[in-house]
Amino acid sequence: MEPHTQAGMADKFLHFAAVECPQDPLYVAICLAVAEQPQLLALLQHAPSTQARPNLLLAALHERVLAGVKHPLAAYYPSVGGTRLPDAALPALLLDFARSQSAELTALLRSRSTQTNEIGRCAVLWPALQQIAQLTGRQDLALFDFGCSAGLNLGVDDYRYNYLLDAGGFSLGAPARTGQAAIDCRWLGELAPPATRPWRLSHRLGADPAPIDVNDAAATRWLAACLWPHDRVRAQRLQLALKQARKARHEVRRADDCLAVLADWLTHLPPQVQPVLFNSWVLAYFEAAALTKFRQQLAQLQRRHGLIWLSAEAPGLRPDGLALPPLAAGASASTLWTLQWVEREVQTNLALAWSHPHGAWLQWCAETLTR
Repeated sequence: MEPHTQAGMADKFLHFAAVECPQDPLYVAICLAVAEQPQLLALLQHAPSTQARPNLLLAALHERVLAGVKHPLAAYYPSVGGTRLPDAALPALLLDFARSQSAELTALLRSRSTQTNEIGRCAVLWPALQQIAQLTGRQDLALFDFGCSAGLNLGVDDYRYNYLLDAGGFSLGAPARTGQAAIDCRWLGELAPPATRPWRLSHRLGADPAPIDVNDAAATRWLAACLWPHDRVRAQRLQLALKQARKARHEVRRADDCLAVLADWLTHLPPQVQPVLFNSWVLAYFEAAALTKFRQQLAQLQRRHGLIWLSAEAPGLRPDGLALPPLAAGASASTLWTLQWVEREVQTNLALAWSHPHGAWLQWCAETLTR
């Protein structure tokens, strides 16, 4: 890794500590330690350029801890029962751990990608699908999860959602039952969710260049490693979702070209079914030229098949010309959910909602719509 590149990577770790994980003292301390140690920064030279990010190294370190490696560093990780708070000894222990696990860390950085597969986002996906059913007047929806990882979001209709208001709250989703993954989400702003209209997922499919097999212990450990060590609620929710996914066995395909899989899938759907493409925090990993090509190809599929595109990404990746909706008190410009469709050769873009990246809160932005 060239010095100037290494300096840039150090800045990324400092930014991650200040902006992305300030509520996690362990990850703040690790990011600050990595930024100061060239040997740790150099590990990311083994990652593909689009994956050379702090959260990939953090996940690789966490995976080794979850795998049961015996080392004093594990004492800092709540995910394995650690209670030690970050202290002056951590940087040296971190470096020693990385040296002892060099081969394993290198293999992870070369082969893995950040795959949170966060089902908390389904707390927004559920009302978004309600909105699409209302917008189109169709009861049968077909959901394609682009970059689906383990495909856990394909089970959106099997989870329970508890929305919390300043006073009281309400619930949506599948009926409550024992052993079910349940998601608590704060509902911000003044707009209510779209009117309930009966809908069902008659077809669903996930595609990913490196999908996670829910029956593979090492692969699902990587999903757990991508979660932050202190967040035991998300960790428990992940395990419940994995159990449900093993029973449901929703189809997930490995594909270098997920858009080609989508194009073929669309040709086999019944005409009465409304196809929906869904992606969440995927576009950020596209190179600029690849993203432009992706949008162009997708526009063709929208015109040809009536495909509705539901995208949950950073606000900077919203459709051209779409104004950002105002934020409610307590919200931050994190994940913007947008709907895009083409009708009579005219493309319509809609800002649907703001949300926390992992679904901890949402702010609904779309008024009642019809077509």
